[in-house]
Amino acid sequence: MATINPCPLCGGNCKPFANTTLTIAHHLWSDRVTGLSGCQCERADCAELHLDDDSQHRYAAASDALVLAARRHAGQELRRIRRKLKLTQADAARLTGGGHNGFSRYEKGVTQPLPAVINLFRLLDRHPEMLGELLPDRSVPQAA
Repeated sequence: MATINPCPLCGGNCKPFANTTLTIAHHLWSDRVTGLSGCQCERADCAELHLDDDSQHRYAAASDALVLAARRHAGQELRRIRRKLKLTQADAARLTGGGHNGFSRYEKGVTQPLPAVINLFRLLDRHPEMLGELLPDRSVPQAA
């Protein structure tokens, strides 16, 4: 019979589990990590999962990879829209209120852009004529 240990968080009974699959999510992205083991607190008001060392490392690595993939995807989307609008990175930074290197860091996937930045560029992607209202000194690109 499996040993039941005290939950490190609340002191309740922590029941072991093995070969479990957990889903991780970041923004609209998700992934599944299989073969995890550890224990879960049986108290309904806690229910905390505690992964063993190997499972914790694999779960953390999958989570990190998911965050990086989401950053890269957001950066690629922002670059595509910025180029479509014929904006420099400095123009894009001025538009979003960021620093002169901020937009470059978004496009390279170094930094996750705020949802407001992504939403603004998605809106401008659909309605490029609005750019003239936001940056009056820039000419509005003609629709292709």
